Parts: sequence; C-alpha cells; structure tokens
Amino acid sequence: MAAILSFPRFCYFMTHPTAPDWYRSRGYLHFDAPLGVKKAQSYVTDQAKVSAHAFFPLIKYTISTEKVRLDKSINKLVRATKDRSIAYAAHLDSHILSYYAGQLAALYEAEIVASGLSDSIIAFRPLGLSNIQFAARAFSDIASRHACTAIGLDITGFFDNLDHAILKEKWEQLLGQARLPADHYAVFRSITGYSTVERTPLYAALGISEHNPKASRMRACSAAEFRSKVRAAGLVTQNQNSFGIPQGTPISALLSNIYMLDFDKQIQALISKIGGSYYRYCDDILVIVPTKDANHIAGDVRVRIKQLELDINPKKTEIREFVRTGKLLTANQPLQYLGFTFDGQRILIRSAALARYSQRMKQGVQLAKLTANSRNKTRAALGLKSKSLFKCKLYEKYSHLGKRNFVRYGYRAADLLQSQAIRDQLEPLWHRLVAEIAKP
Repeated sequence: MAAILSFPRFCYFMTHPTAPDWYRSRGYLHFDAPLGVKKAQSYVTDQAKVSAHAFFPLIKYTISTEKVRLDKSINKLVRATKDRSIAYAAHLDSHILSYYAGQLAALYEAEIVASGLSDSIIAFRPLGLSNIQFAARAFSDIASRHACTAIGLDITGFFDNLDHAILKEKWEQLLGQARLPADHYAVFRSITGYSTVERTPLYAALGISEHNPKASRMRACSAAEFRSKVRAAGLVTQNQNSFGIPQGTPISALLSNIYMLDFDKQIQALISKIGGSYYRYCDDILVIVPTKDANHIAGDVRVRIKQLELDINPKKTEIREFVRTGKLLTANQPLQYLGFTFDGQRILIRSAALARYSQRMKQGVQLAKLTANSRNKTRAALGLKSKSLFKCKLYEKYSHLGKRNFVRYGYRAADLLQSQAIRDQLEPLWHRLVAEIAKP
C-alpha cells in the first residue's frame, strides 16, 4: 500500500500572502532557524550557492502503526505493528528542496500530459481529488466492462529501494541533460547521500523537551553545539547504500514519480493496446485488462519492475476476475483498492480499517476516563466537586458529530461512491461509542 507522507506532530505551516508556491514557513525545531521569504528566495535561486550548500542531517522519528489484516490460513483478523520512518529537513534545506521540486514538477507534469498518463498516475500530484474519488474511478471502470480481470500489485519497500543511479538517469532525462547541472547534483546528493539524526536521542543530548521543544529557542543548537554534542557524539548516521531516499522531504514524493516515469509510459502503452486501464498510486499498482491477457500482463509488469531494481510483494498481489451475467457483475473475490473493497455489486470500507477504528476508539475512551478520574482525585483533595467525562471531545473525535475523523470520512465515501453498504457498516459505530463510554 502506498506510503503516506507526514510531518512531525508539532509542525505547522505558514504562508506569506506574496510568497511563491514553494515557500512554506515550517514551525518545527531544527538545526537552523526559520527564515523569511526574501532571504529564502535570494538563496534558493542562486545556483552557485545551492551548488556549494552544505545540507544539515535530517531529523528522523518513527511512527508505529498497528495493521490489521485477514490471515487466510485461520480466517481471522490478526494485528501486527508496522514502523515507518519519517525524516524532515532543516529550514533552508527545505526551501531548497521545495524550490527544486517545483522546477522538476513543471517538467514532470508536461511529460505526464504528453504521454497520456494524466488519469493513470494519481499520487503526489495537484489533482484536487481524494482516495475516495480515485477508488470510484477504478470501480466504475470495472463496472463499465462486460468482463475483466483486475490485478493489484504492491512494490516492496518503495522509497527504501529506489536505486540512486537509476534516479540520477531519470532526473537527467527529465531535464534533457547528459549530466546533472551542479546545483541539481547538489540536491541529488542531499537526497541520496543523506544523513539522519534520531529525534529522541538528539533532544536528550541537547536537553530539549519532546513535549515543548521550542521553549525559549529558535533552533535546536548552535553550530558549535552541533559539532560538539551531535556529530562528535556519533548521533549522525549517513546512508551508505546505493539505494533509498528518505520519506518526508519536500522533494521525495516527486522523485519517486520521476523514477517510475519510463515504467509508467511502457505499461500504459502495453495495456492501452489491449483495451485495458492502468493506475498507479505511489507503490500501489492496479491494472484492469481482458481476462485472457491477465497472466502475461502481470508477468510483464514484474519483469519491468525488476529492471528498476524493485520487487513486487507476492503476499499483496491480488488477481480478481469480474464476470457479468445479465445485469449482474460478480467477482471471484472482492478487490481491495485504496482502503475499499469491490465485489461487482457492493463497495465497502475494508474490515481492517473498521477494526483499527474500533481499537483506537476504545483506547481513546479509556484514556479519557483515566484522565477524568485523575482530575477528579485532585479536585476531591481540594474539596471541589468532581466533573463528568468530557463526552463532547470523544464525540468529535470518534463519531459523525466531528468534522474530520474516520467516521466522517466514511460517510463522505458513502456519498461519493453511492454506497449504502458503507452506510450500513458505519451505522453501528455510534452505538459502540456510546456503549464504550457507558462502561464503568
């Protein structure tokens, strides 16, 4: 499944009303202080400065998420923890990466349009659409056919395995240059030969609170402290591999698309010849083809992915046959795509997503109760009356009464996908929340 990029929980963005599109004032703490739009623009547009620029290490942290999946051997949902590393760049470094991402994006979009790939490459592009709408497009594509086979393929460890030599070649091709100009090469080196510092030990070494990192400081440390307390302490780790780029920088997502550009063109051309459709959402590939062509198309995709020094994850490969009998379209098994399933008749939210919601809801309610109990003990010691549980916050976070949460997303999906089945899935969630709150 596609990797989803994010930033530190304390990060926020501010834009200046006259700032260029690439400029974002990021609120997180890093090895340098934030800088205004004029200074940033003066620097990033100076090719000589960029060519000689010394990039700071990325600050890195890990997000642990619990994945729920169906174990077919026992026909039960099982849970497993998945760790994902996010690395974010220093302020000036981010501006440089954003600026060059903007230059490359314009060239990339022109290639996408010229190659007829606008409807096929759907991740990390300014399309103004959501996963719901991308899924709707794919399911509608299948439903419009008399019979077809949908093949879902997942690239193993996508960002972690992008080959540096291939990336450089694709970058040069996009620029129409035999070799990268000095400024582009400096950016390339920063994203392939990158260094990282783990956030928790960094903060510990510098005496920074993880809960309030920006207290009384504009930057994590001075240049002298960086040399004596960070680099000298062995906290800096450099990527020594000839592959892999970090997730989370302003240019990473675009580079992953550039890396796949020739592959996308080849597969699109191959599939369009047989009346099929091709969709790629980051590392998540979906092809819809006549059933008679399914096996050789799946094999061809695997061969061409190998040429990029990447692999298809066999455990996540799905081959689903759709057949129409009269007006009834059925599948041998439901297709999973972008968080939804489709069996020819019904579109549903994946059961794993519902299981994750239920677990988070229960944990959230339990934490709220513990907090309320602790608060009331303090109030009792002061001779004050106890207060009841703050239910409004729980409703906002875990029910349709909130504005941005899983349940609201589900109802939005039900509307856009015109799926009563999704509404039926969501209806019991309110009663489960109320019941969980009511538990002693």
